[in-house]
Amino acid sequence: MHDKLQRLGTLMSFHENDVILNENTYIRAIPIVVKGTIKVTRSDEEGREVLLYYIGPGESCIMSFLGGIHHETSKVKAIADSDVDILLIPLDKVILLTKDDPEWVDYIFNLYHKRFEELLAVVNSVVFKKLDDRILQALHEKARTAGSRDITITHKELADELGTSRVVVSRLLKQLENNKVVILGRNKISLCNISST
Repeated sequence: MHDKLQRLGTLMSFHENDVILNENTYIRAIPIVVKGTIKVTRSDEEGREVLLYYIGPGESCIMSFLGGIHHETSKVKAIADSDVDILLIPLDKVILLTKDDPEWVDYIFNLYHKRFEELLAVVNSVVFKKLDDRILQALHEKARTAGSRDITITHKELADELGTSRVVVSRLLKQLENNKVVILGRNKISLCNISST
């Protein structure tokens, strides 16, 4: 399967914070991450963004897949969370794979299942969890992805990902620092009492 995808796709590289896909743009190819991480966000009319999920190596964006095969514009924004290499599979090839390759269909269904569970977790977090718990959950996820307890992020970026204001995030981070849960630095937040993953 991997060799077939390499033959069908084009390898492209993006730098950290590059926008790979914007909302309201047509999808011409489906991305499969080879190296690095992509974060997928959704914004409201006022420009506030909320993080939906991350896409890691070997994974793709199910929202791109669904939008592409239905010839709809993207409902999400995909941003390189680190330097990233992506295999872009043209839409016509994806449609052929969906018709002819059971392994590809199984891959898509597994991916859909995973993303659905992640989106349910986002809804659960927004509705039922306190914001300080959501902040810690986001920081732990970033630490796991980066393989380090030190996370390079501004309070504003974290607030945007969580769909809240910078002032609120800064206040809660200060409380977490006072409780010796995090250490705050310039554009950096370090988690205490965890080992590097």
